[in-house]
Amino acid sequence: MARFVAVADPADPAVGDYVALRDSSLRKSLEASEGLFIAEGAKVIRRAVEAGYRPRSFLLAERWVDGLRDLLDAFDGPVYLVDEAMAEQLTGFHVHRGALASLHRVVRHSVADVLAGRRILVAEDIVDHSNVGAIIRNAAGLGWDGLLISPRCADPLYRRAVKVSMGAVFALPWARLDDWGSAVAD
Repeated sequence: MARFVAVADPADPAVGDYVALRDSSLRKSLEASEGLFIAEGAKVIRRAVEAGYRPRSFLLAERWVDGLRDLLDAFDGPVYLVDEAMAEQLTGFHVHRGALASLHRVVRHSVADVLAGRRILVAEDIVDHSNVGAIIRNAAGLGWDGLLISPRCADPLYRRAVKVSMGAVFALPWARLDDWGSAVAD
């Protein structure tokens, strides 16, 4: 059963997963070292959980609790409750969707898995997270079988990429190539 916790202090280490979400360099190191990613908005959170990503915690405005009740009832962990001002102070931006979740980052597909598809999209060094999210959303919408990303491509599980993909990043198989030079032959 979820544990509901009101957040009174944005410096509380318990909500560290949600600190400074607009600082991409901080987020890259934090998310990689902690094995997490952030999903924003009730629909995207729901798509992530339904795709099999396990939540670490939720950060919600009170009004989003009922809409996510089924996920929260099945979750055994903290649900941090905040008002809009606290959410903005904590995350560094206005959280207009009112719902965030920190989820466990897992590698779901290998390069070989993606290459088993018939129509594969390859993204080389797309460094803008919004562009990666848009590419994923369009690839899924157009029926592509998978996506391979070059080693220097932006992270598809970065909050902005997830948001722009509208959760399609959880449905479209994707994998990061280890070495761009040898990958082209594959």
